[in-house]
Amino acid sequence: MKSSVMRISNITMVGLRAIARNKMRSFLTALGIIIGVGCVIAVVAIGNGATKSIENTINALGTNYIMVFPGASTSSGARMFTSNSTLTADDADAIKNECPAVAYVAPTVRSAAQVVAGELNWGTSIQGVGVDYPLIRSWNVADGSFFTDQDVKSAAKVAVLGKTVADNLFPDGQAVGQIVRIKNVPFKVVGVLEKKGGNMMGQDQDDVVVAPYTTVMKRLSGKTKIDMLQVSAVSASQVQEAQNEIDAVLRQRHRIGPNGDADFQMRSQEEIAQAQGQQATILRMLLICIAAISLFVGGIGIMNIMLVSVTERTREIGIRMAIGAKGRHVLLQFLFEAVTLAIVGGGVGVALGIGASLIIKRFLQWPIVVTPTSVALSFGVAAFVGIFFGFYPARKAARLDPIDALRYE
Repeated sequence: MKSSVMRISNITMVGLRAIARNKMRSFLTALGIIIGVGCVIAVVAIGNGATKSIENTINALGTNYIMVFPGASTSSGARMFTSNSTLTADDADAIKNECPAVAYVAPTVRSAAQVVAGELNWGTSIQGVGVDYPLIRSWNVADGSFFTDQDVKSAAKVAVLGKTVADNLFPDGQAVGQIVRIKNVPFKVVGVLEKKGGNMMGQDQDDVVVAPYTTVMKRLSGKTKIDMLQVSAVSASQVQEAQNEIDAVLRQRHRIGPNGDADFQMRSQEEIAQAQGQQATILRMLLICIAAISLFVGGIGIMNIMLVSVTERTREIGIRMAIGAKGRHVLLQFLFEAVTLAIVGGGVGVALGIGASLIIKRFLQWPIVVTPTSVALSFGVAAFVGIFFGFYPARKAARLDPIDALRYE
């Protein structure tokens, strides 16, 4: 037992001295591993961040969210996309009244304008919506209240501000009860929405002014049709059922047969998540391939340097074997050197990857999530690369004939 401990200690000391003797070569050998592991850490962090961002974006959309918006139309037998909406507020009422699987519906009209409050102004998006909007989007009012159904029916000049707009127009925090002007039309601020944050595309969801859709249509945009319907199903399990019911109601109202081309489209929460998830997966796989190539190149570098080391130290190997060292001891020594270079390179690579992730997060504002699992995985991969690519040189050293090794010049 004691001799085994001494033998392991001796192998460790000899291996460390060999690595320290050629510092620059050891560093260059580990450089491929450093870059590869750093890439793995950064890639996994970006991928985890993208997944987290997708989840946050989908949750921010609201509960059991469905979007209905203008689709394609057929003209002279040709199928083409149209920006001319066929959706109306009556469609929204029909969906709410005739679709049991639908809980809430909000007609939506979109616009953009400069909002003025006193001497301050702010360019933002204007959303004309119905009273169900905060229920669909799970978006509470932090201060004041949301406008009422009576405000919608009378096209009242009232507005609810997103947090970003409120902070820029009313730095003192006293937005409720104030007057803002949108396209020279005065609106009374009745509420301020709670902070929602950015979506996956980096857009600030709080940079918005919400008003009754009837008011936006009559006083700001001049539109006669609805841009989009935002819908919430009764439950997650009834989203598909709700889509089928909406399809049937709109086809009936728009006089489109069962086999006819619909003049509207629908997207559910799950479909949005799948589309975003596929994009994130493609990006992740591309970056993982790059990281794998870096690790492979690093492994080849370790093998190459270790083969050179075996050649340079042939006489040393012969002397050690002549005084009693066995082939397995030589194999373990060279394998120890390869694994040490890989693990040290892995450690530096982990630090580099975490540092790069933090830089990306700070300057590009990307969501980054570094997990202990990814760090442990990176160390494991580095050790595997060291063992895999270091085994052949170590085996070659272990099979040297002591007599031939002593004669080597």
